[in-house]
Amino acid sequence: MNAHKVTITFSEDGKLELTDLPFSAGDTVEIIFLKQPKQQQYSPTSSPEYPLQGKQLYRYDEPFEPAVVAEDWEVLK
Repeated sequence: MNAHKVTITFSEDGKLELTDLPFSAGDTVEIIFLKQPKQQQYSPTSSPEYPLQGKQLYRYDEPFEPAVVAEDWEVLK
């Protein structure tokens, strides 16, 4: 079974036009319609490409330094 997914928005009630599909005359296909949920509205400060835009920033001064001095590690004693 070969699947081909197309997302289309209806321009008229009950009418749909499909063009440029990868099938030949005489091919039998099964069509299943699934209504998609409405797109979530994004605020002007965020977009789908940058979901963390406008969120609180965290700063790490020395991210690769150990959190505890080596002498204080009980594992090393």
